[in-house]
Amino acid sequence: MISTSSSTSELAQIGAEIPSICGREAEINAAVNHPELVFLPTSNLHLGDMSAGFACALHMHQPTIPAGAQGELIGHLQFMFEHQGEGDNHNAGVFAWCYARMGEFIPDLVAQGCNPRIMLDYSGNLLWGLQQMGRNDVLDHLKKITCDRQYQPYVEWLGTMWSHAVVPSTPTPDIKLQIQAWQHHFAALFGMDALKRVKGFSQPEMHLPNHPDVLYEYIKALKECGYRWLMVQEHSVEQLDGASLTQDNKYLPNRLVARNSQGETISITALIKTQGSDTKLVAQMQPYYEAKSRGKQQLAGKSIPCLVTQIADGENGGVMMNEFPRDFPRPWQEMKGQNSGVVGCNGTEYLELLESIGITEADYPVCQGVQQHKIWQLVNPEQSNTESVENAIFALKKTDHKFHMDGASWTDNLSWVQGYENVLEPMYQLSALFHQKFDTLVAADPTVTTRPDYQVALLYNLLVQTSCFRYWGQGTWTEYARELYRRGLALVS
Repeated sequence: MISTSSSTSELAQIGAEIPSICGREAEINAAVNHPELVFLPTSNLHLGDMSAGFACALHMHQPTIPAGAQGELIGHLQFMFEHQGEGDNHNAGVFAWCYARMGEFIPDLVAQGCNPRIMLDYSGNLLWGLQQMGRNDVLDHLKKITCDRQYQPYVEWLGTMWSHAVVPSTPTPDIKLQIQAWQHHFAALFGMDALKRVKGFSQPEMHLPNHPDVLYEYIKALKECGYRWLMVQEHSVEQLDGASLTQDNKYLPNRLVARNSQGETISITALIKTQGSDTKLVAQMQPYYEAKSRGKQQLAGKSIPCLVTQIADGENGGVMMNEFPRDFPRPWQEMKGQNSGVVGCNGTEYLELLESIGITEADYPVCQGVQQHKIWQLVNPEQSNTESVENAIFALKKTDHKFHMDGASWTDNLSWVQGYENVLEPMYQLSALFHQKFDTLVAADPTVTTRPDYQVALLYNLLVQTSCFRYWGQGTWTEYARELYRRGLALVS
């Protein structure tokens, strides 16, 4: 809670307890950085029996907005319930069911003797909003399939940025804070043992940074926070020569390599989300049917099953509200009792199955952030520095109209940068002031992160970075961001 010395207006603006987003850094770091197998000890899959696998993930998010009755922070789902006559807010009840329903679907399918799999990606905003609303019914459904050992083999949670911040335009010092904030919040809700099993990462908007230094810091932060792999959109990466991924490589794990301007390199395993953003791919369980048309592939001299990987919004649009509940059970019921070789498989489970036959990250095909090959054509990677890389970027922007360092996402027709200077500039200013005020204090005394003044300032700093404020164009949503900035500024000035 905020300390008793906090002002009444500050309490009203927050509207509830501060979400658990910091204060246990050392404990969480020790818990998540472990070498243990997560899924293999309980997996009922056998690699030799598999010809192809498919992995489906559901992404769930509702932003936090300063739109309560007294201007307090509330989740957008609550706003939808309170303003039923606006837009598609009449879907609020269906959305709430969508957030809970895997807690119904998975136990029902397991009881039928099926072998389902699903990966879940819920933003911290959404989880907090559900808590603020007192929707324990939704949270209890999620706890059932997360904490009950009977269902753990079937469900994999993916980490993400707490406030659904798109990584390429997030202030670099805040990337790790966003990642850690989600880990704190998840552990507070589901327990530390559940957090220890979260080894994959889902990027908001599938938005991968391609600036050499930002991508390097991003992967570094992920690995420091205990993550072993992340999901990337196929068009956001390239082979080292700049070519697109081959047809075969898209269905194998890749090794995503980042080289920064100082010549340092780091890598992490990437599972490739193919195709675009069409929710029908998951709503109609297309990955299953695509996997049926594929077979084994060669990797490191061994024949292994490929993996078709997809993610979609779990609640948005008629296909997810109506078709997904109809179509999700069908593959699992169809596969029951069959031995076709096509199976559902979660990401970490698949990677651990490969490791069990001696295949490691070093064996995977290599990729890098899209358009980076153009930089390294101009700069010798062995002799690079910040100046040479930035000069190359400047030159490329002048001569190549397709070149940019804004990152790459599931779509090229939206930008979280262009036209949003009135949000981005305050966002970066608030971040700079936050770090100017607190970084030295935290370095001298890590318990500063348990102080209410730090926690509230961090909350506003993270909230301003929410992607929704740079998605819907100028107007109400950009004003939400500017109001959050004004409140945050008062806390760090």
